[in-house]
This record gives sequence, structure tokens and C-alpha cells, in this order.
Amino acid sequence: LDITELYNVSSGAVREAAKIAPTNRTDTYEDLGFDNLLHTAIENLATTNNYLSDAENEEIKWALGETENTHDLGVALQKASTALQYTVAIRDRLLDAYKELIQMQV
Repeated sequence: LDITELYNVSSGAVREAAKIAPTNRTDTYEDLGFDNLLHTAIENLATTNNYLSDAENEEIKWALGETENTHDLGVALQKASTALQYTVAIRDRLLDAYKELIQMQV
């Protein structure tokens, strides 16, 4: 997969999750800008943190007997797990790209 194919991924879920993919094919990487990319990454981290916090709150409510609805607990735990897996996968890809750049000879 080259960078152009990766850029043109048509998966709506990935675009929605990342919130950085351009809306049409005429957009370029330069249109995104590094600050926009960084801002989006920080927002994604905040979202992941919110999901983890919500899951913890649901666990506490369930443990204290404030709720018996295990469905909400399961949904919150799954959202947190999925968001964390996505965040870790993005981190791993960025670290791999950084390592590859560092190893390049100029």
C-alpha cells in the first residue's frame, strides 16, 4: 500500500474516527496542515480518555449497585476498548514511521 492509496481509503468508519480525511479527491496533504493533524490527534486522545472515564464510571455504578443494567456497562467497556486499541495502533504506526525516517541516510 503506498501513501496515495492509504490517503484515498474510502472507509467511512476510519474517516469518522480520525476526522482528518479530506472530503474529496482534490484535497491534498498540504491542505490538512501539520497543526490540523496534531489538533485532531489531540482530540482523538481526549475522546479515548473520555471513553475510558465513562467505562470506569459505569463500572463504579454497577459495583455500588446504583444500576443493574449490564448492557450500558458492556457498551461503555467495548467503546473504551475499541478506542484504546485504535489509539495504540495509531501510536505504533507513527513510531514505526519515525524509526524509518531516523534510519534514512541523507
